[in-house]
This record gives sequence, structure tokens and C-alpha cells, in this order.
Amino acid sequence: MKKLIMILILGLFFSCEDVVDVTLPENDSRLIVNGVIRVDETEEFVPVEITVTESSSFFETNTIANLKSAAIFYGTPNPNAPEILEGGGISYLTELEPGSGKWVPDPSYDSDQRIRVQNINEGDVFQLILETEQERFFASTTYVKSVPIDTLEQGDQTLFSGDETEVIVTFTDNGDRNDFYILDFDFNEYLVTEDEFYQGQTFVFSYFYDADLALNSDDIIEISLLGATESFYNYMNQIIVQSGGDQGPFQTPAATVRGNITNVTGLDNNEVKDNVERSNNYALGYFAIVQEHKKSIVIQDEEN
Repeated sequence: MKKLIMILILGLFFSCEDVVDVTLPENDSRLIVNGVIRVDETEEFVPVEITVTESSSFFETNTIANLKSAAIFYGTPNPNAPEILEGGGISYLTELEPGSGKWVPDPSYDSDQRIRVQNINEGDVFQLILETEQERFFASTTYVKSVPIDTLEQGDQTLFSGDETEVIVTFTDNGDRNDFYILDFDFNEYLVTEDEFYQGQTFVFSYFYDADLALNSDDIIEISLLGATESFYNYMNQIIVQSGGDQGPFQTPAATVRGNITNVTGLDNNEVKDNVERSNNYALGYFAIVQEHKKSIVIQDEEN
């Protein structure tokens, strides 16, 4: 009887060693655009850098996309014809390091392709155009301002495990407008908030860093407060939920979250009136130009 039981146990053990072939679905390759540009208005130039890759199949690393050209058009919308941008210009981009996927203002042009911070205003529109050998992609965004972070303080409260690190954030909302904010808490951790319930008031809240981060005394955390359009706020809200906090929303976006980058291939052709037939042929990621305010805090031991 003992021999029979042993044979059954061994049989079960070795049956778990069998190789199981799983057929994974073939995914169409999509362009992935990391086009979130953070503006520090104390600097001279807007730090334009657009990273473009292509999605791959399961278990494979995303590849660098081959673009034919990239450019940003910008300016103030004409009140009578918003599609016309006035007082701005064009910034032609190039991939300085071939194979990097990073597109920046082209230094080889006769004129400076960098965008000066002093030449942009809140409400200005920026349009990104990317072209591959076969397709053209378009995105439009509005420059949104933020507000400074008033204070960062380390608290002593915890949540579930009792080992979290609390940071108390304070900022004062601008009461003259409806604001949407994105907070970058370092370590690829983000939070979104809107001023519906604190319009024009000072807002104070706590953020808890998980014990898994293993923060130590004298570690420096840099926290950023970004302005956002409502559509960018909604996009970030969805992607943060879908990422589950396991990766930053500026990594490979979830395929079910659609950003603002549209495939416009053929729309300049008189025979093509819209892109309804190609509504599912879009890029992942987002293009946004927003003001950023940053502040740092040095972590201290609880005993101190």
C-alpha cells in the first residue's frame, strides 16, 4: 500500500514537469509615443523630447520605431478660426542618436529649432506630427499651467503594514480657473486630482510610500506637481488604474487606454473624408505640454 501511494505521488510530481505549449494571440504592432513634456518656466527652452517605439508580441521587448520625420507646430489659436495658430512656429525634430527612438529639436537647421519658454503662453496649442514610411500620426494639446508646491513634510502615520512612509503635501489652488493636476511621487508612482472640492483653497493630503521601497534615512524624494488638461487627466486616471501601481504610466501604456495620438494617414487626400474605417488604427501613449513645479524632501528616521 505504501509503495502504491509513493508511486502515485511521484507520478503526480513528474506530471507537473510536462511542457505545455500555449498559443498566444498575434498582436498588431502599434506606435507608442511618450510625448509628455514638462516645462520649467525658469529655464530658457522647453525640454522637447519625444520617444517613439513600437509594441511587440507577448514576452518580447518593444522595438524602436523608424520615423521618416517629426515636427511640432505651435501658436495661439485665432479667436475666429481656432485651427489657425498665430505667433508661434514650427520645431523640426530629429533622432540625434540613431536607434535611440528619442526625437529632439534638430540642431542642423539654419535657425534654432528649440522652443523658447518666453514665447509660449497658457492656452497655446501644440500639434505633433509623426510620419513613418507608410503612415502619418497627429496629436494636439494645450499648454496648461500648474501651481507651486507649498510644503512637503514627513508624517508619522501609517496605513496597513505599519511600515509605510508618510509624506504630507500642501499646495494652493488657483481660484481663477478649473484645474486638473498630476502628481509625480518619484519611483514611477503617480496620482491625479482636480480642484472641484478645493477651488482656490489650500489643499493638504498625505501620500504613503509602501514599505517595499525600503526608504532609508537621508534618501531624497523629488515630487512634481503637473498641470493637465481634462483629457490628459482622464487618460492618466485610467492608465494608473490599469497599471496597478506595478509600473509607471509613462512606460508601455495599456492597450485598452487610448491617448490623443490619431492615425491621419490619407486625410489630406480628397478621396478620404475621415478616418472612420481606420478608427482602431491608432498609436498608444500621449502628447502633452504642461508646466511642472518640483520640490524635494529628505527622509528621516522616525526616531529623529
